[in-house]
Order: sequence, then C-alpha cells, then structure tokens
Amino acid sequence: MVVSEIRKCIDNGTEFRGDLLNFRKDGSPLMNKLHLTPIYGDDETITHYMGIQFFTNANVDLGPLPGSLTKEPVRSTRFTPDNFFRPISTGPGQSNFCREYSSLFQLTDEVLCQSILSRLSPRDIASVSSVCRRLYLLTRNEDLWRMVCQNAWGSETTRALETVPAAKRLGWGRLARELTTLEAVAWRKLTVGGAVEPSRCNFSACAVGNRVVLFGGEGVNMQPMNDTFVLDLNASNPEWRHVNVSSAPPGRWGHTLSCLNGSLLVVFGGCGRQGLLNDVFTLDLDAKQPTWREIPGVAPPVPRSWHSSCTLDGTKLVVSGGCADSGVLLSDTYLLDVTMDKPVWREVPASWTPPSRLGHSMSVYGGRKILMFGGLAKSGPLRLRSSDVFTMDLSEEEPCWRCLTGSGMPGAGNPAGAGPPPRLDHVAVSLPGGRVLIFGGSVAGLHSASQLYLLDPTEEKPTWRILNVPGRPPRFAWGHSTCVVGGTKAIVLGGQTGEEWMLTEIHELSLASSTKI
Repeated sequence: MVVSEIRKCIDNGTEFRGDLLNFRKDGSPLMNKLHLTPIYGDDETITHYMGIQFFTNANVDLGPLPGSLTKEPVRSTRFTPDNFFRPISTGPGQSNFCREYSSLFQLTDEVLCQSILSRLSPRDIASVSSVCRRLYLLTRNEDLWRMVCQNAWGSETTRALETVPAAKRLGWGRLARELTTLEAVAWRKLTVGGAVEPSRCNFSACAVGNRVVLFGGEGVNMQPMNDTFVLDLNASNPEWRHVNVSSAPPGRWGHTLSCLNGSLLVVFGGCGRQGLLNDVFTLDLDAKQPTWREIPGVAPPVPRSWHSSCTLDGTKLVVSGGCADSGVLLSDTYLLDVTMDKPVWREVPASWTPPSRLGHSMSVYGGRKILMFGGLAKSGPLRLRSSDVFTMDLSEEEPCWRCLTGSGMPGAGNPAGAGPPPRLDHVAVSLPGGRVLIFGGSVAGLHSASQLYLLDPTEEKPTWRILNVPGRPPRFAWGHSTCVVGGTKAIVLGGQTGEEWMLTEIHELSLASSTKI
C-alpha cells in the first residue's frame, strides 16, 4: 500500500509522507519515516525529488525472533513533527509549493559538501542550489565544484583540466556548467609556426597534456614516415618542433597513436614498407632522452591497418577491427597492459561481435565502457559506410557487445533524434560525463562533414542531438589527425582539402570559454 502511494505521489507531482516498516539484520523491526518533496526548476517543472529518511525503533510485537528463547522488549523512541520538519511560509508571488527545512539541514556545511553534495552530478548541483539560500551559498564554493567534477568525470579528466590556463580562469563551477551545457562551444582557426617536413598524410596524432604529438604518416610516393613532431599550445607562439628520438619504429601510416599514464605514447600497427604491422612501441615524451621502446607482447593480434584504439585506466591499450592482409575486414577486440613486465595480448571474448569494419572510432566513457561508431562495415557481400553505435562494458565478468543503433542487431535501441549520416575516418571526441561528439570523415551522400552530432550513451534512451556551433569549421576533418587537448578543446590538423594537409593552419573546437566574463 505504501509503495503504491509513493508511486501515486510521484506520478501526480505531489509530496509524500509516510511510515515504512523495515527490519534490521538481526530481524528486529524499525520504522522508516520517509518524506519525498519535489524540487522545481526555473520553468516550474519538477526536475528532482529530495528524500529524507528518519529511522526509529518500532514498538511492534512480532513474536519471538528466530533462534531466540525469550523475547526482550523493544524500546521505541518518539520524535515530534517539530523536530523532523519545520515549514517556511512563502510570500506573495512566489512558487506555491511547500518548502521545508528538515533534519538534513542540521548537518554541518562540511558534512553536507563532502558527504552529500560532492556525490551529485553537475546538473543536480545546479538544481539543488535553487532549494534554499543555504544550499545556494554552499554551491558557490569552488572546492565543492572540484569534488563534484572529480566524482562525475574521474580523476584523470580532472587532472587534465587543471593544466589548462583557461580552465583555471573560469573556475570549476563555470567550467562544469559550460562542459555540461556546451553553451560556449565554438570553432576558431589558428595559425602556428614551424613545419612538418617532409609533407605527409595519413599520420596519427594525440594529445599529451596541452601538447599535440604527430607521428609517422604517408609521404610522397607512399613513403612510410617514422619521425615525431610536437606542437605546444601553451606557448605564446605555438610552432611545430621536430623531436630527436632514439630507436624510432619502422615507418608507417594507417596506425594509431595513443597516450597512456600522463606522457607515455604508444604506437600500434599500420602499413609499413614490408606490409602490415602488429608491433607496439612506447615513448616517454618527458624523458631526458626520449627513446622509442618496442613492447614484445605475447600472442599479438594479426597485423592490420586502419583499425581503431583507445586507452583504459592509463595503462591498457584497446585495439579493435581494421583491415588485414588481402583486404579482409576484422571484428576482433584486444587488450594489452603495457606496464606489465611481460605484456600479454588478451582477446575480449564475445558471443556476438559487430560486423567487421575499418575506419571506425572507439571512445571510453563511464570508466571502463567503450563505444564504437561508424566505419566501413561488412554488410553481406558489400562494404558500406555505417552509422551504427555499439557499446561494451569491460568491467563485466563476461563483456558483451550491445547495439544502441542499427536495424536487425541484437539489442538494437534505435534512439530518437536525427542521427549522423554513415561515415568512416571521422572524429569522435569524448566529453566529460560520457558524452561523445561526432563530426568529419568520409560521409555518405551530400551531407556536410562539419555538422556536429552529440550522443550520451548513459541515458536510459540515448538520443542523437545536432549541435549548431558558431565559427568557421574545417571543410575536412579526419579521425587520426584530431585529438582532444586538456579536455576543453579538439584540435583538427590540416583541413584545406582531403589530400593536401595544411599543418600550419589548424582548427580548434573550443568546448569552454577562453576568458572569464
């Protein structure tokens, strides 16, 4: 009866007060006084419910407890309504819902911030701030907002944001709002100095802090390159700089370059002078004498190019799909912990895998969940551009692929909204909170490659959204030439044409304001 009443109150948008009989571990009864109060947003719609529970001993005779020979009396403690809730009158013109103080507000500011508010999401904190003046003042605290961001986005993302000068000027509260609402997202064009010579395409780039690192690529007459360049965006006049490294890997293109554990770069696969590769090399960019080191992983995957990769826990490389010898498309997924003394490749077993593909993207969200989007996928005897989305939770004992979009796939959800057109070699930007931005690549039909699409896979019903972004976007954007710097901007290298890579002109997709207003 009580549960039905709770459901009825939530459906009607009204508050609930009631007593629920519960039991302790030892079987003795206790009473749960529950109060649920709706919280309203700026548009007078209910955005959240605040729940208060107060436990007291229940003076109920239920007979002897199991295993007891004698029944001992249970003392009940009575609390008057004045000790539990204290109503506040509202003036004319204010909202007509009842606002109340509860025992929650008997807690100290320190306990409220560290034990309760810090565990809420940025959106929830924004809503809670409208409850009363005390909560409003508490939610103006920068230390609280840092804890909220760290709990919501993870320590790695928070540490990356701390290195961004613009993020420091904005403050954690403003930064959380802008990265959540994307209200400040904008394109801008940058001109940088230096040069990446010889000229090339099909290289791979990634971010190390606020530095962009470029490795390898395809030179003139399909010449595989193996040099390393760095662009420091924190410099007053950013310019490309060639890095003198020892023991460079064989030249290649169509490979992946990822960053592990702060400044450790890892290269996998690609196409070299002698054909396809499946080797792994690492480079500590901050070492006194940067040196590439080959990682002799046991049981490696088959050689491949145009695969996709991402990183987990700052130590593990995840490799998926790609193109093997004779143009065979792959659908496997492998993990390698490069910090082990003797690294061993481990294939992720799955009862069902997405259709084999190349040119797709892999993103990490929610700690250990990965999201696959797009690519050139096998469809019967054909190979077609794809716009399907697949996810896998690698924290599960038996990880399995789930399909969020796509027809005829196991567990297909087909979320609402106008999804991105099928594409490959596109850009996937992971945002704090698990959302993914998609743009660029080789797009089917006459659709614009610069249109941005947003998907939150953590929603109960994931929905594609189109972002209309001010500024002039690049005409072309390719996945392996794009990286996210400091968690607040995506850097797109090149962009004049799909064949001529203008590395002195780059485009920046800013996710947060650059200056404080």
